[in-house]
Amino acid sequence: MTLELIQGTPEWRAARAGSLGASQVQQALSRIKSGWGADRANVMAQLVVERLTGLPTDSFTNAAMQWGNDKEPEARAAYSFIMDVDVAQVGLVLHPTIPGTHASPDGLVGERGLLEIKCPNSATHIETLSGGAVPGKYVTQMQWQMACTEREWCDFVSFDPRLPAEMQLFVRRVERDDALIASLEADVRDFLAEVDAKIEALKSAVQQKEAA
Repeated sequence: MTLELIQGTPEWRAARAGSLGASQVQQALSRIKSGWGADRANVMAQLVVERLTGLPTDSFTNAAMQWGNDKEPEARAAYSFIMDVDVAQVGLVLHPTIPGTHASPDGLVGERGLLEIKCPNSATHIETLSGGAVPGKYVTQMQWQMACTEREWCDFVSFDPRLPAEMQLFVRRVERDDALIASLEADVRDFLAEVDAKIEALKSAVQQKEAA
């Protein structure tokens, strides 16, 4: 299900409140040798707060984030021109079978594809250009976007207009991995069940305190 919203608006932020986004899945499912990583607890706490209050908590924007937001339209236009495709913008896409999670791709390409844009600092962009591969931390995000939208591939774009023209745009396609998506979906279901359980435990603790 697609919600026709404009990304970045208050309405879009409100619709995402309490829902696990594609960009958070990697953090929610991060593991270390001894078990789950600290990022999991932080994402869980954010969702718990948002579900209890109904308000979004991710309003912080630093200079690097603002740069990425400002340059995204330019990156989308460059990709569309170089690849000779039309890119349709989309608001928020709910997962077809798992309530409480969503994706907000940076564009829909044709009937099968997606677009994920990053406008990082120059050092990061140069590293991506030199390595010639999609940074691993974004693969999970892109696979979850494909899970939500039921599309078959996602083009990763790194864009930096500060470099010479021939070095400004990096594009690499990531194909849908159904086995990985199935594994992610199982883990996300477990994660969201923990969120629900934590909320119920908090409500129960408050009720017991009030009754005492």
